[in-house]
Amino acid sequence: MSSPPSDVRSGLTGGGPDQPVPEPAPPAYGGRPLTVAVTGAAGVLGERVTARLTASPAVRKVLAIDDRRGEATGVQWRVLDVRDPAVAERLRGVDVVVHLAMDLNMESDPRARSAYNVRGAQTVLTAAAAAGVHRVVLCTSAMVYGALPDNEVPLAEESELRATEEASLVGDLLEIERLAHRAPRAHPGLQVTVLRPAVVVGPGVDTVLTRHFEAPRLLVVAGSRPCWQFCHLDDLARALEYAALGLVEGEVTVGCDGWLEQEQVEELSGIRRMELPASLALGTAARLHRLGLTPAPAGDLAYTMYPWVVSGSRLHEAGWRPRYSNEEVLAELLAQVAGKHAVAGRRLGGKEAATSLGAAGATVALVGTAALVRRARKRRRY
Repeated sequence: MSSPPSDVRSGLTGGGPDQPVPEPAPPAYGGRPLTVAVTGAAGVLGERVTARLTASPAVRKVLAIDDRRGEATGVQWRVLDVRDPAVAERLRGVDVVVHLAMDLNMESDPRARSAYNVRGAQTVLTAAAAAGVHRVVLCTSAMVYGALPDNEVPLAEESELRATEEASLVGDLLEIERLAHRAPRAHPGLQVTVLRPAVVVGPGVDTVLTRHFEAPRLLVVAGSRPCWQFCHLDDLARALEYAALGLVEGEVTVGCDGWLEQEQVEELSGIRRMELPASLALGTAARLHRLGLTPAPAGDLAYTMYPWVVSGSRLHEAGWRPRYSNEEVLAELLAQVAGKHAVAGRRLGGKEAATSLGAAGATVALVGTAALVRRARKRRRY
């Protein structure tokens, strides 16, 4: 696929600093008012979605479900674990469930995290069907498409899911996608919509991809073709509102318009690159993860190497537009990570950061990771 002009690639949606992007139009919904349940309503995304639905004239009542009470007002709170089968009773009379109760913490034990994420989605889908809910909305990630050198740019919603399953969050998301695919066949009458956002950025969002910008240099693998596309937390919340109202169905991608080339990212961020051979970068990442020093497996490095840009065509056809451009979201991300330090996704404390990252030069991040490997090997000897 040929590349569009640079202003389309970069996702410039306004006319410059003196012509701000207007507030997007509200969803054009003409159906009866709905009762919507939001799981994970106390989380950073759940809180935003709950607030939008509470303010929507298309929604009659919002049921907020989480294992702790959040800050949202004007809703009915139900404090329970989404893996509890009793959730089915709480969903009686609900039209739509927006399931956002996910453990996305990179520091969580991978097995416990996977058990929570997959069992939670499975329980909610089964409970929704038992309670007579008509629609369940799930949120995974565009990472399920995989990051590969031959990916089309952008990817269509119906593109094949080619991500690799490793002991990482992507494996959980692929299993949830399979549950979503099977649910309508197992429970006739239940509709499932899945949203797949690009790199999500916003207050409280902490992922291996946002930590990529906490490194002293932007790691670039020689011969790779990075393309960066972001998704602001508020734009994702609006997209989930569209899905809850049934204005988009099936598999739906969401992100800023267009994408940024690696050179644009470096120019906008002011962070220089560190280019390494693929074998060295992947080998080091694999060793660090195997030693338990970094939260993400080597396979996740592909998402900084190859494109996984999505089109968002179904949302655009429904009238949704992103309020934020890639440039704006990147600027917000850089402000959020200012003063933080990470190597290969591993957050470093002040003393450790000064030791591993204090030196200048193109090899600083590699030196830091190599030092971590040596330190771990010494501990194993004693």
